[in-house]
Amino acid sequence: MLISNIFKHLKLITKHKWVVFKLSCKAGIPWRGFLHDFSKYSPTEFLESIKYYNGHKSPIVQARLDKGYSIAWLHHKGRNKHHTEYWVDFNAPEKNPIMPYKYVAEMLCDKLAAGIVYQGKDWTKEYPLNYWIKEKDRIVANEKIKDLITDFMTQISRNGIEKVLNQKNLKELYKKHCGNP
Repeated sequence: MLISNIFKHLKLITKHKWVVFKLSCKAGIPWRGFLHDFSKYSPTEFLESIKYYNGHKSPIVQARLDKGYSIAWLHHKGRNKHHTEYWVDFNAPEKNPIMPYKYVAEMLCDKLAAGIVYQGKDWTKEYPLNYWIKEKDRIVANEKIKDLITDFMTQISRNGIEKVLNQKNLKELYKKHCGNP
């Protein structure tokens, strides 16, 4: 089972990286797409993920159920600036600052790619918004970033990725919700 999990997880994270890269190219941030999630191949993240890999639920969720925390997630969010949790500092004057534009754009590509990869043929353009609505109250992030994500996912649900995911639109959304990129 462990050997099988190694190859299945490797295939999954590589497919996710590939989809993020393709979406990042559409968004005008190919370098961010190329660099996306390399930490998932590190021993800290990869070993826990193969241990808890089950094919239908996130290994991070499974680790939390088993141990009460996930070392892979703690490692991941601390090294990847496209996660809102990276920017949280409860001891700083601004607990949840506005993320820089390039990481917001990467985050949006990441969220779309996760749905596309994990939902497969069941993915619809409405899926990202429906998932975000369930998730957003649990996410620690600046409210302006949450509003931007909601606006973006709403646009995707109405018009699809091809019409919405482009640098011009992303910069306009960022400016509308967060100020100049």
